[in-house]
Amino acid sequence: MARTTPILNHNNTHLLFTFKTPNSHFSSLSSLRLTKHPFSLSPSSLSCSPSCCITRVTTVPVEYAPSAPDFDFHQELSRLKTLRSRLADSNSLRAKLRVIEGDPRVKRFFNSSNNGFSTVLASLSLTPYELFLFKCLVAAGQEHVLGWGFEFVQSEMESVRSSVKSALYALVSMIEKLDVNGEGLGENIGGVALNDEDFKDLKKLLKNLGEIEQFYNCIGGIIGYQIAVLELLAQSSVEMQTTNWSKSIQEHMECQFLEIHAPSGLDLSQNPEYASQAALWGIQGLPNLGEIYPLGGSADRLGLVDPDTGECLPAAMLPYCGRTLLEGLIRDLQAREFLYFKMYGKQCITPVAIMTSSAKNNHERITSLCEKLEWFRRGRSSFLLFEQPVVPAVSVENGQWVIMKPFAPVCKPGGHGVIWKLAHDKGIFKWFYDHGRKGATVRQVSNVVAATDLTLLALAGIGLHHGKKLGFASCKRNLGATEGINVLIEKKNLEGRWAYGLSCIEYTEFDKFGIADGPHSRNRLQAEFPANTNILYVDLPSAELVGSSNSGNSLPGMVLNVKKPITFVDHFGKPHSVSGGRLECTMQNIADSFVNTCPYRYYKGVEDKLDTFVVFNKRRRVTSSAKRKRRLADKSLHQTPDGSLLDILRNAHDLLSQCDIELPEIESNEKYLSSGPPFLILLHPALGPLWEVTRQKFYEGSISKGSELQVEVAEFLWRNVQLDGSLIIEADNIMGSTKIDQNGEPLLQYGHRCGRCKLRNVKVLNEGIDWTFGDNVYWKHDVQRIEACKVVLHGNAEFEATDVILQGNHIFEVPNSYKMKITQGDSGLVVRLDPIEQNMMDSGSWYWEYSIKGTHIQLEMVEL
Repeated sequence: MARTTPILNHNNTHLLFTFKTPNSHFSSLSSLRLTKHPFSLSPSSLSCSPSCCITRVTTVPVEYAPSAPDFDFHQELSRLKTLRSRLADSNSLRAKLRVIEGDPRVKRFFNSSNNGFSTVLASLSLTPYELFLFKCLVAAGQEHVLGWGFEFVQSEMESVRSSVKSALYALVSMIEKLDVNGEGLGENIGGVALNDEDFKDLKKLLKNLGEIEQFYNCIGGIIGYQIAVLELLAQSSVEMQTTNWSKSIQEHMECQFLEIHAPSGLDLSQNPEYASQAALWGIQGLPNLGEIYPLGGSADRLGLVDPDTGECLPAAMLPYCGRTLLEGLIRDLQAREFLYFKMYGKQCITPVAIMTSSAKNNHERITSLCEKLEWFRRGRSSFLLFEQPVVPAVSVENGQWVIMKPFAPVCKPGGHGVIWKLAHDKGIFKWFYDHGRKGATVRQVSNVVAATDLTLLALAGIGLHHGKKLGFASCKRNLGATEGINVLIEKKNLEGRWAYGLSCIEYTEFDKFGIADGPHSRNRLQAEFPANTNILYVDLPSAELVGSSNSGNSLPGMVLNVKKPITFVDHFGKPHSVSGGRLECTMQNIADSFVNTCPYRYYKGVEDKLDTFVVFNKRRRVTSSAKRKRRLADKSLHQTPDGSLLDILRNAHDLLSQCDIELPEIESNEKYLSSGPPFLILLHPALGPLWEVTRQKFYEGSISKGSELQVEVAEFLWRNVQLDGSLIIEADNIMGSTKIDQNGEPLLQYGHRCGRCKLRNVKVLNEGIDWTFGDNVYWKHDVQRIEACKVVLHGNAEFEATDVILQGNHIFEVPNSYKMKITQGDSGLVVRLDPIEQNMMDSGSWYWEYSIKGTHIQLEMVEL
C-alpha cells in the first residue's frame, strides 16, 4: 500500500509525494509520485508541454524554510523578463541599444551627473556591440563588476559586496590615465594607477560577456542568464513558495499527474547471451560511431597541481596508472578499434570530439598533450576540440556575480549540458556526418572503468540496432554518493495524453523531490533508483534537433548547485569562500526532449516502446571515478583515485579467476588504507576488451600475494604461469606499427608488425615491489621495486618462454625483427635470438585469428 505525505496546502492546492511499494502496479522497486489535486486548479490556468514535468519545484515544508531575504526576487524577475521580451522584439543592434538604454537601472548608472561616464565611454572607443554588452551587465544588476570599490565581508560564509560609486570613479580615473596616442599608460592621476593586467582583465571581461550573450541567446543572452539564476534561487524562497505557488506550478509542472519509477532494462550481468549479441552489434557498428568527451569541467575537488609550476591542472591531466586520464580514454577506444580490425580485417579510426574550456588552461593543456603525443597516431583530422564558455559564479543571497577584483568575475564552466547546443554552434554534428557517423558514445574522463568488458559496446550496439535516440549505462547507486539517479517519468498532460521517458535527477535536486540522502534518512528512496553515470549513447541527428532548437530545451537540466561554496583567491592573495553557485546544465537531461506520448496509460512494459533505454551492469564495471583527492585522514575511498584503482583490481580478479588462475582475495577498503593492495594487475585493454576474448589468452596458473603483473601487448599467450614477484611486459607496437600518411602525420596501422609474447609453463620468482616503501603511489603505478622480470619488445619483436623458471632480476630486451626464445638448459637458462623470417615480418610467426560463432567471438592461434 502506498504511503503518502502531504507537502504543502495552499489555496486548496494539494501536492502529494507517494512512495510506492514493490507491489504497486509497476514492477519497479520503488517510485515517486507528484499529483495535483484534480479540482485545485482549473485547466485553463495551466499550459502543457511535452517535456513538462522533470520538476524543479521545491518541496521544503514552509515551517522549515529560511526567513525572507531583503532582496525582492519577484520584482527583479518581473523587470528583467520585461526587458528580455522587449530585446527579443528588437531586430537590430541599434534597436536593442535603444531598449537597453531605456531600462531605469541603466539610465541611473550611465546618466548620473556626477560620474562623467559619457566621457569614460568615449575614451574607451567601444564598438556599439561592446557598449551593448556593458549595458546588459548593468541592466542585469551587476554594476559592481566594473568597479574597484568592493570589499569582502566576513560572516559564517563570506559574501562579496561592492560600491557602484567607487566603480565609476575607478573607471573615470582609468580612462584619464590612458595615453592619448594609445600607446599605453599615462600619468598617475588622482592616485589611481592602472597596469597592463587591468586592461587585460577589461578585455577578458568583454570577451566573456560576448560569449554569454551569444551562447545563451536561446534564453535571452546576459539578461536571460540572470533570469535563470534568479528563478532557480527564488524557488526555495518563502516568497515564491507562499505568494506565488500557483505560478511556480504553472511554470514547473504543466501537467495533471507525475509519477517517477525506477526504470527497467537489460542487465548485462544476468543475460550473457543477449549481452554478447548487443556487444557484437556495437562492434559491427563501430564505423557508424563517434566518440564525445566532455572535458571542460574545472575538477576542483581533485586539487591537481603541476609539480613544476604550481599551476592548477584539469582532470584530464591526472597521472593515473602510468599515463594521463585522457590517454586512458584513447587507449580504451583504440582497443575497440583493434578488436574491430581483428574481426573484420579493416582499419577503423573513430572521430573524437572533445569539449574543453578555459578553466585551468584546459583547452591549451589538452591541445598541447595531443600534439605531444602526435594526436595518438590517429591523425589530427580525427579530433575536433571545441571550447565551452565559462559563466559567472553568483551569490546565493541575491544572485550577484562574485568577483575577485574589478573586471574579473569568478567564472567556471557552465556544466556539460551545454555540449548539445555548443556542438550545433561549432559544427560538431556536421563534422561527425562528414565522417559517416550516425551515433556517438559519451564518456567522462574521470570514470576509469566505463569501457570494462562489454558495457560500452553493448550500450552502443542496442542504440544503433534498435534506432534509439538516447541510452544510459547504469548500475546500483551507492548511498550518499554525489551522483544522480536514472528514473522513468510517467505523466499525464493537460490534454489527457500519457507521456513516458527515461530521465535523470541530479543529486543536488533530491531535496526538491523530498528525497533525503544518507544512511540515517527516513526516506532512502533514492538508494532504490539506479545511478546516473553519464555514460551515454546518443543518436546524432536527434541530439542535433535539440541543440539547434533555439529554445531552453537546448540547455537541458538547468540547475544552480549551491551545495558547495565558491572558493577563490582575490588579487591580494587572500582566499575566500562564498555561499553561491553557477548556472549549470546537465547533458544527460537531453532525455527530457525524447519523451513518448500515447492516448492511454501503460501499466508495464512501457520501456520497450520508448526512444530512450537503459542497460545495467555490476557497478565496478560501469563507474568508478577519480574525482576527488583523498586527504590523509579520510577513511572513504569513494570517487578517489585509490578507490577506482581498487575497482580495477577487483575487475582483474573477476576476469582472471574465470581463467583458472589463482589469486589472493581483495579485502576491505580499510585493509587497503593500512597496507596497500594485495597485488597490482594492469592489463592493456586490447587484450580484450571483451572479457570473452581475454579469457582465451589467459589460462591456468597463479598470482601470489604482493605480486605485480603488467601486460602492454595485445598478441599475448599465458598458459600455466606462476607469478610470485613482478612481471612487466612492454611493447613499442602494442596493437600495430606506425606509418606516415599522405598528410605527413603518423598513423597507427592495426595488426601490422605487432610485438608478441608467449609464456608456457613458466615460473616467475623475484622480490618484486618493495611494499614497505613509504612513497609508493599505487594508483599512479609509481612504485619502488627490489627486483622484477621485464620483457621489452621493440618494433615487431617476439618473446617466447617455455618450461622455465625465471628467478631474480631479469631484463629481456628484444630488438626489432628478432625473436627471443628462453628455455631451460642443464646449467641454467638458454637464450636464443633469431631473426624473424622475411615473409613473417608483418604478420609475425604466430597470431590470434578471431571469428564469430553465434553470438560469441572465438580465438584460434595460427602458427606459421
